[in-house]
Amino acid sequence: MAESLVNPKSEFRNPKSPWLILGLGNPGAKYEDTYHNVGFRVVARLGEKHGVKIGAVCGRSLISEIAVVAGQDAVLVLPQTFMNLTGAALPKLFERFDASHKDLIVVYDDVALPLGKIRIRQKGSAGGHNGVKSLISALGDDQFLRVRVGILPERPIEDVREFVLSKVARADRAILEKAENAAAAGVEALIAEGPEKAMGMFNRMDLRET
Repeated sequence: MAESLVNPKSEFRNPKSPWLILGLGNPGAKYEDTYHNVGFRVVARLGEKHGVKIGAVCGRSLISEIAVVAGQDAVLVLPQTFMNLTGAALPKLFERFDASHKDLIVVYDDVALPLGKIRIRQKGSAGGHNGVKSLISALGDDQFLRVRVGILPERPIEDVREFVLSKVARADRAILEKAENAAAAGVEALIAEGPEKAMGMFNRMDLRET
């Protein structure tokens, strides 16, 4: 395993470092409307809301200028490595922004979570998600904030890989759009209120009931 990016002496965030809001997805037009690119779309929504463009290059990522999200500095990040190599985007980001795993908020799709549900967590396994697995491998640690967006529909899925890389079905679009908006709000709540309050606000939400 490569040398860990985690600084064992760092127990708290450096207040001078911006949050790094990382959306997981695959680059390229053919992946834009897929279930697996939920993370990209959520971060793009945050960019639109806060008036910043995500287009500058930082190593293997596209990034925004510094944005003020929930009253704090943040950089919106779209790794361009393809999902399975997402962890390779971290070193340049950490170097440029004097950041660490404490500054990460990772947004991604979760095929184990029903469509219409959001889960905010402070740590945990990859749960079969290759992008998260790559991040954990690069960091040598699973201690980073994440916002999981459920994509599991009520209908049966025959092939998970084929499903996550497929375009969002018309029947799922409205509820997934609500979930993406909720996930963006969840990121803001994490920054403004902290993880405990944010989890209380969003983890019981079921957008299928609205």
